[in-house]
Amino acid sequence: MKKNKLIDGTEIIGLEAEKAVSLPLYEGGSAGFESPAADYAHESLDMNERFVHHPEASYFLRIKGDSMIGAGIMDGDICLVDRMEEPQDGAIVAAWHNGGQVVKYLDTSTREQGFLRLVPANPAYPPIIVDANDQFIIQGVVTSVHRDTTKHRCTP
Repeated sequence: MKKNKLIDGTEIIGLEAEKAVSLPLYEGGSAGFESPAADYAHESLDMNERFVHHPEASYFLRIKGDSMIGAGIMDGDICLVDRMEEPQDGAIVAAWHNGGQVVKYLDTSTREQGFLRLVPANPAYPPIIVDANDQFIIQGVVTSVHRDTTKHRCTP
């Protein structure tokens, strides 16, 4: 993977789509009782095919902070951002707002009133109001979130 840094220190990680990764896919990963079917691989899963729909227009973005924790996006997670995906109301988007990179829910319900809202998934943070005076561009839609679970251990 290629790495770049933006001005504000946000880490953008480029994709190398030609390196396909195909792994066995097992069914029955129960979070409750163990399933006897868990030992049988039913198919193979190509990570690029499953998650990267537009490799030429996608990138990874490492998350800083906890404003999207209610959406299951934690500090240090890596989000896959697709620049060709059409941003819809309620989608999680990566955006450039007044010189900073943000990842928030897009709320277009106030568009007729002359502004948009970027809404965090943590009540400790207020929504960001975006109007015509702001420098704003939606860079893409967050299509998946990836987490290294070895860094999040349960301590009894």
